[in-house]
Amino acid sequence: MAAPRGGKKIIIVKKKIVGGGGHHGGSWKVAYADFVTAMMAFFMVMWILGMDDKTKLAIEGYFANPIGYKKGYGSGSSALFAGSSPTTIQRPSLKTMVRTTEQKSFEELKKRIEAKLATNDSLKGMNALVEVIITKDGLRIELIESGNGDRYFALGSAAMKPATELVLKLVGDELAQLQNPVIIEGHTDAAKFGNDAQYGNWELSTDRANAARRVLSDVGVGEGRLVEIRGLADKQLRVPSDPTAAANRRISILLPFSKDVPDVEASADGVANAVKDSILKGFVKK
Repeated sequence: MAAPRGGKKIIIVKKKIVGGGGHHGGSWKVAYADFVTAMMAFFMVMWILGMDDKTKLAIEGYFANPIGYKKGYGSGSSALFAGSSPTTIQRPSLKTMVRTTEQKSFEELKKRIEAKLATNDSLKGMNALVEVIITKDGLRIELIESGNGDRYFALGSAAMKPATELVLKLVGDELAQLQNPVIIEGHTDAAKFGNDAQYGNWELSTDRANAARRVLSDVGVGEGRLVEIRGLADKQLRVPSDPTAAANRRISILLPFSKDVPDVEASADGVANAVKDSILKGFVKK
């Protein structure tokens, strides 16, 4: 550079200013966005893990073939459940759903009755045998004779012993809180009743079942719920190998499974109605 007149040099200093640095920059926004995205993905995963298996399968099917789902969308159903999908969703039938609800209710009722029987000191002293089981027909409660065979009824009589009335009242207190139907059965052994042709095991089994009915009615099991009183004599022996065994003499109380439920696929409305009907019928304790 040429010196100006007067012989003095002029020095020009060029400073390069770097802008957008420090906390005034935008790089932190990118990191924050990544963090928010990761957190959203995490909560989505946790949400999906908390769903039932059928919903998980539906979501899996959507991501496997979203186009197929979108084509079926618009008919009033959810996009997750519409259209074609490589994953087939099998909804349970209405009959299966109602049976599952009843099964669960019977299991809970069974536990409550067994707990009451186990903690009753008076009943322990009577050595009374009571069995509560869930069979293919429903919940069955049986007062079973044992030993000399007269803990519940005197031999050849429909007159109740104290153990019979005590067990029936304990059981009846639980049944009175429900609404489902009740069947009572009387059973005898195969021993000949006597020489009186006018009164035999058929009459005796029926009279004992009716005696049990009266006690249940007294503790609040409404007459409208008692749909059948059966006197079965010795036709359904508990111990077929020994027709005269004391265990064949018993009173059975049956809470049957529903039989009039259609075996059709349960829609969302069907599920709601099944639960509602179960509550109304007493399969869900109120």
